[in-house]
Amino acid sequence: MFSHVYIGVGDFERALAFYGPLMTALGLEARFCDRSRPWAGWQVPGQARPLFLIGAPYDGRPHAPGNGQMTALLAPSRAAVDAAYGIALAHGGSDDGAPGLRPEYHAHYYGAYLRDPDGNKLCVVCHDPV
Repeated sequence: MFSHVYIGVGDFERALAFYGPLMTALGLEARFCDRSRPWAGWQVPGQARPLFLIGAPYDGRPHAPGNGQMTALLAPSRAAVDAAYGIALAHGGSDDGAPGLRPEYHAHYYGAYLRDPDGNKLCVVCHDPV
């Protein structure tokens, strides 16, 4: 469904230090990192798309997180949600909802909510039953 998702960041090196370990925890591999632009991207191993990208806003203006916008990252298991959440907090993220079931979405929705160092809202979620 998606070609790519691009998350704007204000401090690229800080964002890279946050997203690199998080993407690794979710089983994604680095596709490129261009500090001169700056931007970086990750992908599912062996697949060209979709891409998850971070970088400076294209228009050159300062980054500002949006209200009501969130990017949800798929995790392969509930344990992976827990691990990714812990890694994100250890690398400068902040809590916006600890890992747990969210039955108001569906019976097996297990997710964690957090903010990256720039304030972008993220969810890490597994939809599978135990």
